[in-house]
Amino acid sequence: MTANDEYIVEILEAVGLINHRQGEEALHSVRQEGKSVIEILVRNTGHSKFDILKALAAHFNMEMVTLTGMAIEKEVVDAVPAAVARRYKIMPIHRVDGSLTVALRDPFDVETLDSLRYVLKTNVEGVIALPEEIDIALDQYYPQVEDNLAKMWDGISTGTGGDTAVISTEEEPSESDEPIIKLVNLIILEAFRRRASDIHLEPLERKFRVRYRIDGVLHEMESPPRRLQSAIISRVKIMANMSIAEKRLPQDGRIQINVMNRDLDLRVSVLPANHGETIVMRILDKSGLLLGLPQLGFFADDQQTFERLIGLSDGIILVTGPTGSGKTTTLYSCLSTINKPDRKIITVEDPVEYEISGINQVQVRADIGMTFAAALRSILRQAPNIIMIGEIRDLETAEIAVNASLTGHLVFSTLHTNDAPSAVIRLIDIGIKPFMVASSVRAIMAQRLVRRICSRCKEEHKPTESEIQLLGAAAAQMKDVQLYQGRGCPECSGTGYRGRTGIFEIFVIDDTVRHMINEQVGAAELRSEARRLGMRTLREDGLRKVVAGVTTLDEVFRVTMGDRD
Repeated sequence: MTANDEYIVEILEAVGLINHRQGEEALHSVRQEGKSVIEILVRNTGHSKFDILKALAAHFNMEMVTLTGMAIEKEVVDAVPAAVARRYKIMPIHRVDGSLTVALRDPFDVETLDSLRYVLKTNVEGVIALPEEIDIALDQYYPQVEDNLAKMWDGISTGTGGDTAVISTEEEPSESDEPIIKLVNLIILEAFRRRASDIHLEPLERKFRVRYRIDGVLHEMESPPRRLQSAIISRVKIMANMSIAEKRLPQDGRIQINVMNRDLDLRVSVLPANHGETIVMRILDKSGLLLGLPQLGFFADDQQTFERLIGLSDGIILVTGPTGSGKTTTLYSCLSTINKPDRKIITVEDPVEYEISGINQVQVRADIGMTFAAALRSILRQAPNIIMIGEIRDLETAEIAVNASLTGHLVFSTLHTNDAPSAVIRLIDIGIKPFMVASSVRAIMAQRLVRRICSRCKEEHKPTESEIQLLGAAAAQMKDVQLYQGRGCPECSGTGYRGRTGIFEIFVIDDTVRHMINEQVGAAELRSEARRLGMRTLREDGLRKVVAGVTTLDEVFRVTMGDRD
């Protein structure tokens, strides 16, 4: 819940649109469900979103307008570049005496008006419109530069490359290289527009495949001509400061680029394969990272438990899960939450993905001997209060982490295990003595990421027979629960999902569990004890989010197939 949510309720109560009880119930639902207070009020009170936004707009002396059916002159549309309109999600509607009026979706968003005045070098006034109407107007008046990648390939032969002005690089391309440079820029631009986390360029036997990972799922795009494969790969390697002559060994690099006024880091991996070098570019959007526990997807009870754990003075807190399950983002959110002037925080990472103000972040450099263990030995002499280790990979790193936790440091780290109790067995397998594990580990949290149902096309859903069978014993409990799914719309590219949230399994180590660890019991017995103490499994937490209308049964089953409970 944000401060704006409380302010919205205060305003609506003051103007008489809602009463105090409705306001309190809405704020309580926001804490439980993680939705916006306006969505909750629309659902609970019967007022339309238009009525609520109109009341808020009036409070700020702003006009509420309806864009549906409004004819906007071409010169007004041309006054705002497409990249700017889509970046700030606004729609220009008219211009009088040099003053431009734009439709905003949020009456609290005064920063956007200030930014537009600076970017457009003109006076900008704001009115409020429904977000849905703004999106429709953007699609009508600012059609996407590239509807799909196929149009990009056509531009190579004609010498055009689309809207590359929204991507800035420092180099001056030669005339012969410019089409390929534009092509690679457009691949990156399209990935950014589609909210992709990874770009995969894969040479196959008969084609050169391009895929984007969006909300954790790979989607295949239109393939460029096979003849452009070598030029595209060489261009990416040049951008990442790699050797274009070396084609037999793997290479890693990094690209820093500005896309639509957003600074992006692309971590680039090149791997020789059967039909050429395959490239994966992981997109790290520094300005788009939301740091904070509420953004991770905790329900109120789990967030309260986790806030208590990260407030401890010493011990180890582990986050577990497979690659791509959001472990690093969770650790960054923890550090951001407890980052205070009276605490010294040092991280050891490989690589440093996001820079956080006020935290000392150390980059591992194995090629010069700067390993996790070597870095940890040095940073302990820096007298930190809190240490974050990107990953516990070996016995030496694990031993230093344990010793640091036993000498008064709070240590955060990650492990690759399928569930929380298995992390205990993993540490013992690495070589840490059981009594050391029992003494140092305070809690372990396993997590996965599930896709959120698209809010634009969300609709009621009746479980299928196969879903009921997968639910097993839980089917009876969910018999009368209203479920939802996404129908598919342009906003979510027809998938029915937009964005992701976490599901969690929090295993708190108490005295009984410590005794069991000393006795070297198995993961199954630890899991049973954790369940007895109240730990919810990943699937159980996922089903809670299904009941809350956040995600679907399909998503929960997809990421928790190993959860037999």
